[in-house]
Amino acid sequence: MEEDGVSTDEAAFPWHLGVYDAHCHPTDTLSSSDDIPKMKARVLTIMATRAQDQQLVADFADKHGPAKSSLEESEDTMNSQCQIIPSFGWHPWFSHQIYDDTQASSELKPGDFNKAEHYKRVLTPASEDNDFLLALPDPRSLSEYLAQTKAYLLKYPLALVGEIGLDRSFRIPTNWLPGEQEERTSGHTPGSREGRKLSPYRVQMEHQRKILKAQLNLAGEMHRAVSVHGVAAHGIVFETLRETWKGHEKEVVSKRTRKRRGSVDAAHSHEKEEENRNGRDWSPKPYPPRICLHSYSGPPEPLKQYFHPSMPAIIFFSFSQVINFSTAASSKAIEVIKAVPRDRILVESDLHCAGERMDGLLEEMVRSVCKTKGWSLEDGVNQLASNWKHFVYGQLPRKSDGSSE
Repeated sequence: MEEDGVSTDEAAFPWHLGVYDAHCHPTDTLSSSDDIPKMKARVLTIMATRAQDQQLVADFADKHGPAKSSLEESEDTMNSQCQIIPSFGWHPWFSHQIYDDTQASSELKPGDFNKAEHYKRVLTPASEDNDFLLALPDPRSLSEYLAQTKAYLLKYPLALVGEIGLDRSFRIPTNWLPGEQEERTSGHTPGSREGRKLSPYRVQMEHQRKILKAQLNLAGEMHRAVSVHGVAAHGIVFETLRETWKGHEKEVVSKRTRKRRGSVDAAHSHEKEEENRNGRDWSPKPYPPRICLHSYSGPPEPLKQYFHPSMPAIIFFSFSQVINFSTAASSKAIEVIKAVPRDRILVESDLHCAGERMDGLLEEMVRSVCKTKGWSLEDGVNQLASNWKHFVYGQLPRKSDGSSE
């Protein structure tokens, strides 16, 4: 794509139109907080992942978040300097650190909690190394975590739920050896791998699914969007999502049936469709109203299941340079981007540190999307901004005449 004879790769980048990072982790590097107001990006959507960063995301929101809670009001303040939208969630890499106490048949009963037995149940292969198991973090209850997350969502009306998801490939790290914790980089938020060797243990998929579904249900109750991680688990991610909206699928009406029903019924149906499309149905649901599959690494073929007419949730796909365009898999990402509808694409940095590098990765990703889709940079930046607003706010941005885009 060329703009006035200049290729998309060479054209000046239109930061002034607003670039929105759909998924990032600057709370992993606390010192980068002061760089956020200096960034060229308009908004960073910051994810929580584990026990150590839930309050940090809230702190970043207090410091850098918009002062208002509605779409129209927050847009004015977001035009001045880079701000953040918080997202609260528990990542699958840390799902073993939660025990399920939410069901009558839950794995643990009040008063009989045993840390080692919990980890034996949720890790695979089952470990008999009690020293290793007892050195793992003390797990917290799922009901306690959900109550905390609900409180955050009530406090921050624009907040999302994320990062959540499923991962078949990761292994939990080994415990710190004597003296290693004292040598760790002080600027990094605790709780992540931080260069430790990997153990042979993974978290059982059924346990990951329990933690994911509980968070999906909460997002549906609170009518919040979610950011979903899926690695080597694209099929089971879809199946887990589908379980939450089972029984809530949209009716798929044939053209012949629509014609038979007549103009009055058709007009009413169109009105209801527009109402749902613009996010005005605030009744609690067991599934999130909007879902982003972040740094989507799957093939293009499964996309059609997410865009089936019966789908009750609105599905977005976000892409990052560090995940989607840093390896030979970039050719697959290009095919997926071509296949995703123009109004369902988001961009992200997925970076652990705010500042110039984050801006640079966002610019590279926007240029890649625009080149792949054949968009001019201005058209692409405007479209991606509109998509982010639809994903986060749950309603299509308004034109100057008051109509939806």
